[in-house]
Amino acid sequence: MRRMEMKDGTRAPVSNNGYFGGEQISTSKFSQLLASSHRDFLLSPTGAQVKVSELEGKVVGLLFAANWYPPCRVFTQLLIGIYEELKTNNPHFEIVYVSSDEDLDAFNEFYKNMPWLAIPFYDLETKKSLNRKYEVEGIPCLIMLQPSKVDDATTLRHGVELIYRYGVQAYPFSNERLMELHEAEREKRENQTLINLLANNFRDYVLSQTHTGLFTQVPIASLVGKTIGLYFSAGWCVPCTKFTPKLISVYEKIKQELTEKGDNEDFEIVLVSNDRDQESFDSYYNTMPWLALPFGDPEIKNLARHFDIQGIPCLVIIGPDGKTITIHGRNLINLYQENAYPFTKAKVEQLEKQLEEEARDLPILVHHVGHHHGLNLVSDGNGGGPFICCVCDEQGSNWAYQCLQCGYEVHPKCIKTVHVHVHGP
Repeated sequence: MRRMEMKDGTRAPVSNNGYFGGEQISTSKFSQLLASSHRDFLLSPTGAQVKVSELEGKVVGLLFAANWYPPCRVFTQLLIGIYEELKTNNPHFEIVYVSSDEDLDAFNEFYKNMPWLAIPFYDLETKKSLNRKYEVEGIPCLIMLQPSKVDDATTLRHGVELIYRYGVQAYPFSNERLMELHEAEREKRENQTLINLLANNFRDYVLSQTHTGLFTQVPIASLVGKTIGLYFSAGWCVPCTKFTPKLISVYEKIKQELTEKGDNEDFEIVLVSNDRDQESFDSYYNTMPWLALPFGDPEIKNLARHFDIQGIPCLVIIGPDGKTITIHGRNLINLYQENAYPFTKAKVEQLEKQLEEEARDLPILVHHVGHHHGLNLVSDGNGGGPFICCVCDEQGSNWAYQCLQCGYEVHPKCIKTVHVHVHGP
């Protein structure tokens, strides 16, 4: 865990994962928590003073964050949208910013974009007290305080992740509500079908693109019984633009092989876009030969939550029965190309066994073009494991050529040998 010393003397812990606490608290204790002997108010975005007592009866979120840490800025933008949506229908909700900014100018710059209340920057003691009370281990961190049930003190972890996952659906951020959401997710997984994944009350189709660039509608029902890849991607994402041409090549080869087989088996991909505007979506989708959800469709966020998408590009494979086969389709494409189809556990085990047999004929020590150390052949069982290939920048696993001196790792298929020293058995 990293911690940065602030100019105001506070220490702000930094983590990649935020935390979410849910403490049931008496409304009479808000003043004890958020006020001081010299202050009984909070700041509002307009600069006006708001009495702490006005929080009585409300669900209150304490946002621990700082402008100097990029994940805080990203999360704050998301939280602003959730806050404004909740405040429209739930006036008994509020957020209070607990700053770890470096100085007053930084605080003012960050807070000016926030629509909620804040503890004044100069009140270091209250901020330190809150950090100690809630054992804040990383930022961004969101602690939710309930207006009742004083004796029901519980803590809910990974709250920032919960906000990313559930958004406004998490309100009122109670244990009971989170249990309801978990149960709904469990039921959705058990009852998952392609139609309830991709369709909604307003749309029962996905888009296809003609050679003239026009969109046509393809009924989702026509995809039932096929193996489907849900491709989470965006044109602004550099790893996506690198992976997409490879996926196009593999997609076309799989389609060709299935056509040649002549049976009813089929494979399709649906783009789930994270592009920022319609023009960017149109430009990126124009490079692809498969289907797509419409830009900005509400099911895009639902799918990202359902599959807990942590980054893009990501390829989720859905089987002919509508159930999830794997969320690691991208890795399987990188490792096995079109041979990965149909991406099932049995197929992957077959390919891994084939790799084991092929590795017997690989040299155990090579010199690779562009690297001055020798590279040793390693596997999961003898020093290997998941890695990012230093040649193609894609993930690999199982067998790799690894530099024991500097950690350089390469797919066996990416090796360009200068000189081979010793051969394996």
